[in-house]
Amino acid sequence: MSKFPKKLAQKLAIRAENDALRSLPIAHNAIDFSSNDYLGFAKNETIYAHTFQLLLNEGIAHNGASGSRLLTGNHNLYGTLERYLAEFHKAESALVFNSGYDANMGFFSTVPQRGDIVFYDAHIHASIRDGIKMGLAKSYKFAHNDIEDLKAKCLAQRSQNAEEVDIYVVTESIFSMDGDAPNLKAMAKFCATEGFHLIVDEAHAVGVFGENGCGLVQELAIEKQVFARIVTFGKAVGCHGAAVLGSDNLKRFLLNFARSFIYTTGLPPHAVASIIAAYNYLGMEDGLKQLALLQTTIALFKSKVQALHLEKHFLESDSAIQVCIVPGNSVVKELANKLFDDGLDVKAILSPTVSEGQERLRICLHSHNNTEEIVFLLQRLKSYL
Repeated sequence: MSKFPKKLAQKLAIRAENDALRSLPIAHNAIDFSSNDYLGFAKNETIYAHTFQLLLNEGIAHNGASGSRLLTGNHNLYGTLERYLAEFHKAESALVFNSGYDANMGFFSTVPQRGDIVFYDAHIHASIRDGIKMGLAKSYKFAHNDIEDLKAKCLAQRSQNAEEVDIYVVTESIFSMDGDAPNLKAMAKFCATEGFHLIVDEAHAVGVFGENGCGLVQELAIEKQVFARIVTFGKAVGCHGAAVLGSDNLKRFLLNFARSFIYTTGLPPHAVASIIAAYNYLGMEDGLKQLALLQTTIALFKSKVQALHLEKHFLESDSAIQVCIVPGNSVVKELANKLFDDGLDVKAILSPTVSEGQERLRICLHSHNNTEEIVFLLQRLKSYL
């Protein structure tokens, strides 16, 4: 084996020095306050059974897609799923990608053209940043959830450009590290008035907000003012993959130019069937019950935070993501380890994933987290803080 490059070894050493070196966790039986499986769908036996039954009904017994969707991988279930997604999310079209990362990379590296301008929230997801970097458009960030800063920067840039340019505004409906939400209605109105293209990543809102878990954009009834939505299936839907929702022309453009779509093997039939089964389950009585339970759990958690006078440690959030700020990588890691020893799985989020001084415990709530678990977590947290 050849010698490991010195520059790479130095970068690893710096991470270790800053107590920020990542490693893969080991399977355990601690109480789940860390996964994105907000509704418990990833382990739902009914969805599993319905997935298998759907494959049997369709006469599909393939393990893999066998090629990209543009070659041999576009099996019939893709069409079924994309039509369902378009109808469910009130969009003209849907195009399924292999993951949320693939969808964001494909969209943002492809759609904004040379000479165009992209404005993105300062806390936007890494996959969106990476996609923007690979594209040809100019890009500028605006202060987190600050629509006045967005307006000022958008209008200033437009006044400096003599030629007509397309301006894209990018945000998330629920931010993955903070659990908070922008003023989407105001943002949509601003973009519509100015002729800008609004793109909303709904990864952490689908399955949590809106009728049957349709997401925050539809709950606010602004889907017609949004140029594109990215919905992912690896969070509350409990599966794998993602889709870009938009116009028929946008779908046509992406399947012709998005490299992360064109040059990759498609999802296997089982993965696509599981998404269909999970979406169907969202509208069933048991699925609706899990949605209601999740909202109850979120309200309960927030009330217990207040009752224990822990508000000063937490960011404001009405989502399934609740954030306790604990500055310092070593400090927050030690706190997470203490909670794990108590049988509670809560993940520490370290810098540089978040800004230095904003290290945190990211507490994910689920429909299956009961009152006793929540009270126990918060009591232990208070004692350690």
